[in-house]
Amino acid sequence: MCRLFAITSDDPLSPMVAIKALEIMKEGYDGSGVGLFLTDLGGSFEEIKEAPILSGIFSHSGIKKLDQFMMELGFMTKYKLSFKTSKNPPPGVPKRDVYLVRAYEYPEGWEGLSREEIEHRLMTIRLTLRHMGEETGDIVVFSFWPDVIMIKEVGDPMDVAEYLQLDRKELCARIIMAQGRQNTNYAINLYACHPFFIQGIATMTNGENTAFVPIKEFLMSRGFPGYIGYQSDSEVFTHILHYIHKKLGLGIEYYKHVITPLQDQDLEHHPQGSFLKVLKETCRRLIIDGPNCVIGVLPDKSMFMVQDRKKLRPGIVGGSEGIFAFSSEACALEFAIPNRDKTKDFQPMHLDTVVVSPDRKEMKIWRQSEPLPLPL
Repeated sequence: MCRLFAITSDDPLSPMVAIKALEIMKEGYDGSGVGLFLTDLGGSFEEIKEAPILSGIFSHSGIKKLDQFMMELGFMTKYKLSFKTSKNPPPGVPKRDVYLVRAYEYPEGWEGLSREEIEHRLMTIRLTLRHMGEETGDIVVFSFWPDVIMIKEVGDPMDVAEYLQLDRKELCARIIMAQGRQNTNYAINLYACHPFFIQGIATMTNGENTAFVPIKEFLMSRGFPGYIGYQSDSEVFTHILHYIHKKLGLGIEYYKHVITPLQDQDLEHHPQGSFLKVLKETCRRLIIDGPNCVIGVLPDKSMFMVQDRKKLRPGIVGGSEGIFAFSSEACALEFAIPNRDKTKDFQPMHLDTVVVSPDRKEMKIWRQSEPLPLPL
């Protein structure tokens, strides 16, 4: 199994908090890789939250291709974070030329564009850069989005963090997601490393999704250019949420009703049963088959956790006003927030969705059997 840890805090935190939480859960994964997602950034990125940030790994030739491509589009560098690594990486960590985190000024011609058009163009640029690097591996891009940094690497999480010096003061965030990977189903590939991201939505999963193929085929048939990749069977969880939120206009309360819908007899007694029956039939090919525990972040900076119907992967949420953590194991939660009221810790079951909104005042719990808010 993988191990997951996520934290949302009023005060910016170092990603080392999440890395150390993974270290505490180390018996649950084999150290074959680590992925980090940071948003609601602090530090040097605090004052440039609208600037799109490119995160990835490049060879020297890849950087030259990137610079030429971005200059032709009219993007100019606004700020960059330099990773000065030693010549010899730790055992298991590949030697890379450039780890890139670079914020850009928007091109002049983008002034006056709608938010929807800007988001589409940013996604298209990320996909183009990914395609540019697929043949030779000289360009690997994880995200190109305002107020988002993603770091992924093969190797033990603590080794990677120390090698990249992730404890630096310029790198901190109020929302951090981290996954320690166990290499089980697929060959090691950075694009298979959680968390996954698309247009402000990020998720990571502990488990396996045996319904991967029909879900992937359904998503790819929607004609949306961002539904590609799928080096991991868990990436579909991010795209399902994107489809529900961006394409169907439904809130996070409906996510569980798509991936693990209620039985027909239960829908007969649900206050919104008629609508949910239609949703279930329309999205039938998005029903997952687990076991899976999913942690994610929405564009509004809400953080959530859900379990599938089998409930065979661990997950716990706890904290207090101003800071909450979502974790595979209680020991990592104890490390990150030791002074919380432990009687309020919650382990979601198969009907539950746990959400902490951006105000971080409390955790909210919805059960699928309860009434739902009207669609957006």
